[in-house]
Amino acid sequence: MISKGVRFAGTGSYLPERVVTNDDLSKTLDTNDEWIRTRTGISERRFAAPEQAASDLGIAAARRALDAAGVAPADLDLIICATMTNDYVIPSTAALIQRALGAERAGGFDLCSACSGFVLSLGAASGYIKTGAAKNVLVLGAEKMSVAMDMQDRTTAVIFADGAGAAVLQPSPEPGSDVLALRQGLKGDVDVLSIPAGGSRRPTSVETVQNREHYIKMAGRETFKFAVKTFSSLIEGTCADAGVTTSDLKVIVPHQVNQRIIEAACERSQIDMSRCVINIDRVGNTSAASVAIALDEAVRAGRIERGDLVLLVAFGAGLSWASALVRW
Repeated sequence: MISKGVRFAGTGSYLPERVVTNDDLSKTLDTNDEWIRTRTGISERRFAAPEQAASDLGIAAARRALDAAGVAPADLDLIICATMTNDYVIPSTAALIQRALGAERAGGFDLCSACSGFVLSLGAASGYIKTGAAKNVLVLGAEKMSVAMDMQDRTTAVIFADGAGAAVLQPSPEPGSDVLALRQGLKGDVDVLSIPAGGSRRPTSVETVQNREHYIKMAGRETFKFAVKTFSSLIEGTCADAGVTTSDLKVIVPHQVNQRIIEAACERSQIDMSRCVINIDRVGNTSAASVAIALDEAVRAGRIERGDLVLLVAFGAGLSWASALVRW
């Protein structure tokens, strides 16, 4: 039996306890609070404790989403975890979360597409539900970006942060709630945003460690131009796919890439910033967890209600991009 629609049954998120301010970073980096805020909009972010891994953050967010949905772990059919900071190469982070939750019936997998991961995972989950292959799907974005950051490089060290967000998706019991349109794209480019070593192309060696090649490398100017252009085209194109206009949107939940990028993209698309969910000022850029955390905060703040049109947009390393237009 094919489902008529997909609904978000519950959301959850988790931020580590440790708050790292701009002033904290300025003690070891050639930067200051004004420089960071002016260029990124970030005032503070969260870093996980040394003993916390991406799965630990994801487990906390998952439990909150399951509670909000009223779904027991034993009822989960599938777990999709978007992450680029896996606990291990194998097993998958989804498997670790499955074990911790006691979701004995659930299958699952990790999806690695950096900042676009959570939105892409929603698309995959929607497909499983619409074909009847799954009824209760847990989708997560979980990242411990602090382990991938070069704390000697102010270009990236001031931007990224740790956190997790989750959502439980189910078949919609009646017409209304649904995933109305999806978009995704790739432009293979390792020069704009990448971690050069640690994979099969450049395995870990003394040389790669000494050259600090296991940390994120980013070309800031190119990233800015790519993100602004992509953000605008995703908003307009995804709305057109669903036969709605941008004025029909209740809220836009963008990847918290950089507040200046979001502002520039909104200006380009003639969208008032008040309609965007923004938390980068206190959360930073949590990669695949970014959209998931912002979505949960918007739901819990009452900014999203049943029947609202919500657009989720993300873009990141790959280069990759994705969007999902949802009737809540």
